[in-house]
Amino acid sequence: MSLVDSHCHLDSPGLAERLPEVLARARSAGIDRMVTISTRVRRFETYRRLSEAHPEVLFTVGTHPHQAAEEPDVPADEIVALSRHPRCIGIGEAGLDYHYDYAPRDVQQKVFRTHIAAARESGLPLVIHAREADEDVAEILIEEMARGEFRAVLHCFSSGRRLAEIGVELGLYVSFSGIVTFRNSDEIRAIATAVPRERLLVETDAPYLAPVPHRGRPNEPAFVADTARVLAETVGMTPDDLAGLTTDNFYRLFDKAAAHR
Repeated sequence: MSLVDSHCHLDSPGLAERLPEVLARARSAGIDRMVTISTRVRRFETYRRLSEAHPEVLFTVGTHPHQAAEEPDVPADEIVALSRHPRCIGIGEAGLDYHYDYAPRDVQQKVFRTHIAAARESGLPLVIHAREADEDVAEILIEEMARGEFRAVLHCFSSGRRLAEIGVELGLYVSFSGIVTFRNSDEIRAIATAVPRERLLVETDAPYLAPVPHRGRPNEPAFVADTARVLAETVGMTPDDLAGLTTDNFYRLFDKAAAHR
């Protein structure tokens, strides 16, 4: 069984200082591709060097909503220019996070729309962060899709059913993390069963949200196998079939990654 961890943060404390062993465990677990996700455009060189040093690691470029106030005015064309690196396969993560409100909401929304423009211009998929902001995320996605199509994934899905439905209607993919393994996540598992299989992805969001049975430990890409097993059971597939499905889905959405397959 081989899997893709479509979303992790390998530069984060807890992973960066033990990266060789983290990558070795991922390989042993059958994880043959990982995408380390950008949280700040100004850290582009960190992601570039990390990816170039490790063939199994690809990366994105963008500004996380937590950091939107740090990078409120990065233009779409700068993001697009950086995204032309051959190992950069997506835009983001960007979106809205009203749980922490680390950045003013209007700034988050502005930066989110800039990243949508960059995704539209570059043709690369946008990685969307949404937390406790379902209505505004949905409104922006609907408005922006009407202005011109773009591809995207709702990552680490923890929102309500309606946002998943709107995302699917707009052609988006939906990615599930270790949250799907938590005992109190019946609603998330129910949403997963309603997402068309050809739109499903799996991820860790490492070092956050370690799945059962690794709760309390820093998450890492190897653990995506545990999430995949639960997601497979949830949607009525074998783990091998789910691995093949989500891998194919990953390369369909992140088609630039096919050159590194």
